[in-house]
Amino acid sequence: AATGQVMTRRQILAVLLGLCMTGIAWAGAPSIALQDLDGRKRNVNEFIGHAKWVIVVTWAHDCHICDREIDEMAAFHAAHYEKQAIVLGVTLDGAEHLKEARAFVKRHKLPFVNLITEPSQEVLMKFGAGKFVGTPTYYIYDPKGEIVGQNIGPLTRAEVEEFIASFDKETQHGKQ
Repeated sequence: AATGQVMTRRQILAVLLGLCMTGIAWAGAPSIALQDLDGRKRNVNEFIGHAKWVIVVTWAHDCHICDREIDEMAAFHAAHYEKQAIVLGVTLDGAEHLKEARAFVKRHKLPFVNLITEPSQEVLMKFGAGKFVGTPTYYIYDPKGEIVGQNIGPLTRAEVEEFIASFDKETQHGKQ
């Protein structure tokens, strides 16, 4: 802000929402081949673009913010996965820290699919929101598979729900 104030996450989400409503959105569902924590080959496009909101959360086992905040996404997923939205985890722990990543998922009882990758700008930029800055980063995809938001740092269940509700409201308003 011009006055030197830091924008709140709510203000940032409002700005992201405003950008999306003006037609600034990134390409559709990305094709990124990864593995789950059991070694099965998966692609993020199995999850994105299938008529549900998808919140992709990138995390690492040694990220203190991730450790403190991941339960928010577990609660969001549990509340919405049967209807309108899911969470997809992507850990940047890489093969070297697979054991720690599995322990993180087990400790937090994460109810959503988690994929693993090496920390790589090349891979992470494929999510469609530019250069990767750090964990946690959240990518928000609409039901059509278009990325409509990104948040770097903590994000609560309530903030995601508010973003989706606001987006849906604006979309419905635009159709009238």
